[in-house]
Amino acid sequence: MGFILYLIMGGIIGWIAGMILGKDVPGGIIGNIIAGIVGAWLGGLILGNLGPVIWDVAIIPALIGALIFVFVLSLIMGSMRKRT
Repeated sequence: MGFILYLIMGGIIGWIAGMILGKDVPGGIIGNIIAGIVGAWLGGLILGNLGPVIWDVAIIPALIGALIFVFVLSLIMGSMRKRT
């Protein structure tokens, strides 16, 4: 059950990051889940377990990491679209 909750939290974090930046995460809901999970990992490396923790995910570092990941991903995808 913990894994499913972790996927749900990853999806929510990825969706919020996309909404804040005004960027669509490629891949829809699966992309949001991946962005949230990678963001949680990246944010944990940068900030540790800062702030509130829900379902074993530190919310603030996960959101900051997801923002960074979605921003970098949008830059990469934007440059790939311009080349074609």
